[in-house]
Amino acid sequence: MSENNAFRRNLRLIAVFKLIKVVALIAVGISVLKLVHGGAVDTLYDWITTLGLNPDGHYVDLAVGKVAGMPPERLKEFGFASFLYAGLFLVEGTGLWLQKRWGEWVTVFITSSLVPLEVFELFHHPSVAKGFMLIANLGIVVYLVANIRRQDA
Repeated sequence: MSENNAFRRNLRLIAVFKLIKVVALIAVGISVLKLVHGGAVDTLYDWITTLGLNPDGHYVDLAVGKVAGMPPERLKEFGFASFLYAGLFLVEGTGLWLQKRWGEWVTVFITSSLVPLEVFELFHHPSVAKGFMLIANLGIVVYLVANIRRQDA
């Protein structure tokens, strides 16, 4: 496989990664906005039961406690922020899928601008998933910058 074909395949993989984030963020946004309009705690327990999670589990209690203590305005802000991030990732993913140079630059800019937030979040609320996302995003930025520089040389 030629280097150019490998690069295109990798762009598509990064695009799929970004587009999966879009779907997840849209689902989160819709779910959070549904919580605003119904009994948030009752709705959460319905979802927990549907997902087969232990409603008496420690992490479930923490999550339900956080949501129960949030004012509806805060839930709305969180839901709309999810849609905003989904829009950013949609632009990135589309540009990469179409293998456009602007898609590479937009991805480098947006992804690298979110790294400080990811680092902050990882230090204050560490988890394996957050660590993986930080490493993946840093890898994407380094890969794209290296390829942009190589193509410009």
